[in-house]
Amino acid sequence: MKLKFALIALLTLVAAAVAQNAAKPAAKDNGGSAQEAIESTSAAPADYLIGPDDMLHISVWKETDLTNTLPVRPDGKVSMPLLNDVQAAGLTPMQLAGSLTEKLKKYLADPRVTVVVTAMNSQRIYVTGEVQHTGAVNLAPNMTVLQAVASAGLTQFANPKAIYVLRTENGKQQKLPFNYKQVVKGENMEQNIVLKPGDTIVVP
Repeated sequence: MKLKFALIALLTLVAAAVAQNAAKPAAKDNGGSAQEAIESTSAAPADYLIGPDDMLHISVWKETDLTNTLPVRPDGKVSMPLLNDVQAAGLTPMQLAGSLTEKLKKYLADPRVTVVVTAMNSQRIYVTGEVQHTGAVNLAPNMTVLQAVASAGLTQFANPKAIYVLRTENGKQQKLPFNYKQVVKGENMEQNIVLKPGDTIVVP
């Protein structure tokens, strides 16, 4: 009889332990998924400066009428209910959120504003010459010359050894060489620079 009760107690403990262990990964996965969802919404780094044609998702907590995805107009402003035109260009997402929070305090008791850049359309580079896709390209964070060239696609007539980047800094234009064949082999990697807005890649 004692053995029977001991077995029942043991089985109860084992079942409880299994249930507890099964519950822990589920909680961890849920938390991880939520964190990933938050991180994946941001297309821009924290120090990114908003510019014309960018798309912004402006969220005001518990205020669905004030939550929307808006384009930044050519004049650098966005239009919001209650606030009308608000300057966005030249600010980081956090700075714009702070500015909107201050302005909304006139109308809301405790406004909580989040600003996320969903499309960095103001940040563009240009690719021209012997590529399959010429013209403006939206600049992704930390995009390199190799990534841009790979995205544009070289034609069969391209001279991959003579590619160069035209960059204007302080009113002066620089010509930065880029040897595609060397870089793809892992040689002279210093040529594979991070692109800046306004750079033009020329593929002869």
